[in-house]
Amino acid sequence: MFNCIAGCLTINFAKGDPVPRSARKKSNTGIYHIVLRGINKQNVFLDNEDSSAYLHTLAKFREQSGYEIYAYCLMSNHIHLLMKEGSESLSIAFRRIGASFVYWYNHKYDRVGHLFQDRFISEAVETDSYLLTVMRYIHQNPLQAGMIKALDEYKWSSYSEYKQKPLLCNTSFILNYFSTNPKEALSLWDAFNQEKCKDQCLDYNNRRLSDKEAVQLIKDITEVNDLNEINSFIRHKKLTVIKALKEAGLSIRQIERLTDMSFNLIRKA
Repeated sequence: MFNCIAGCLTINFAKGDPVPRSARKKSNTGIYHIVLRGINKQNVFLDNEDSSAYLHTLAKFREQSGYEIYAYCLMSNHIHLLMKEGSESLSIAFRRIGASFVYWYNHKYDRVGHLFQDRFISEAVETDSYLLTVMRYIHQNPLQAGMIKALDEYKWSSYSEYKQKPLLCNTSFILNYFSTNPKEALSLWDAFNQEKCKDQCLDYNNRRLSDKEAVQLIKDITEVNDLNEINSFIRHKKLTVIKALKEAGLSIRQIERLTDMSFNLIRKA
């Protein structure tokens, strides 16, 4: 029923470039694709409680700010949201959301300072076809990252809300594009999400980290002073570290070279 739609906007940053502060493109529909990333590319969601707390914060300010959410996905170091601006601008809404969540997060982990990198980036969603493309792109994020083999395996995306019970998302808004019959709409929606596509929507297209930057990132993630200490980790912990490093943009060869972990272990992870 729906064809695979590609060619979405990608943001590229050259070495040393900050996130640009040009004026945001105003959406005529009020709908935006939003991306937030952890500061210094660090992981934000370290356990299920962190992810749950962020979703709770989004729900907490939904009525006050008047926004609607149609899709979301919490990755370890970044967030994708498909949402419609409400009575408050999204800039104000995200200041509320960020202040509340970061206060809770910093208290939990006994830390200070910023948690997310600069302000969020966004793109306007102006057409029905692009709305559905972004929705699918967001749901397929963990799949494309190699974290799961099936969409229903990932707990922290809105895919489960459509399949089960909506808690945060206005699922009917999207489902009505497929059919006015609820059962048929869900079936067509699911088939659309399952399509193998190469949608490339708004995201941080990061440059490859230098070895010096990669070493610091590995130390930040593992909390070790000497990378040789990583080889003393149990296998499960090694695999968790490898997955985080891959998601942060390190290549298999770079991880192997800097940590001295085996190529096969890194590849299998």
